[in-house]
Amino acid sequence: MGYSLWNDRIVADNEVVVDKEDRGYQFGDGVYEVVKVYNGQLFTMEEHVDRFYASAEKIKITIPYTKDKLYTLLHQLVEANEINTGHIYFQITRGACPRNHIFPCDDVQPVLTGNAKENPRPIANFENGVKATFVEDIRWLRCDIKSLNLLGAVLAKQEAHEKGCYEAILHRGETVTEGSSSNIYGVKDGVLYTHPADNLILNGITRQVILKCAEEIGMPVKEETFTKEQMLAMDEVIVSSTTSEVTPIVDIDGAVISGGKPGEWTRKLQAQFETKIPQPINA
Repeated sequence: MGYSLWNDRIVADNEVVVDKEDRGYQFGDGVYEVVKVYNGQLFTMEEHVDRFYASAEKIKITIPYTKDKLYTLLHQLVEANEINTGHIYFQITRGACPRNHIFPCDDVQPVLTGNAKENPRPIANFENGVKATFVEDIRWLRCDIKSLNLLGAVLAKQEAHEKGCYEAILHRGETVTEGSSSNIYGVKDGVLYTHPADNLILNGITRQVILKCAEEIGMPVKEETFTKEQMLAMDEVIVSSTTSEVTPIVDIDGAVISGGKPGEWTRKLQAQFETKIPQPINA
């Protein structure tokens, strides 16, 4: 049996109870985060927690715990589940009350839950690359909020899965935005291109790390929009997320990218990303 986060406690999984009128269940009224664990240590935890609080503020949920308290709970969650390499998921909803689109009164308390999972790094994807497919971006216009409302992303990911692809590359008209659960990049003539961090994409924490890695290896970055046609003409294409890290895309709807293998700049970014990963404490 594993252990879960439930409000301000770490409890056995079977102790967690979700009310049938929880607004997260009925409306998707909440926000979430996923944090990678390397060698038992939370990677970029502060950045994830900062975004968690920012997302909650954008939808007017007040988190009833300090950031320091949440840090402690997340560490306890990892330790209780003895996670070495994996990730933790945590979310907060506006709370449980009789169903009504209007926000409940102030005495309704938000509900915080979380879980942890051992999950090995997808090394084969890093070494061999993955396939992707273009899917129209039908999501709402506040993708900068890491909301529980993920149906548009779920439908896109399922379409990609049914086509035998790892990821769906979303686009609004001809403009590429991001992946169904990731950020997308193109490399052309040694320059890294990625959609600006506006309301149409989530400014991924891994995205932020990758942009720092690019700076450190002397790789120019252009945060500007590009089209599907321009993406297919890129020398290299990359997908990133907490669990995907720096993963090369080598096929988009049958069009071969980078000769069907990870490109030179992708390898350089992967190598620089490796330097950021926490090492075992006793190493």
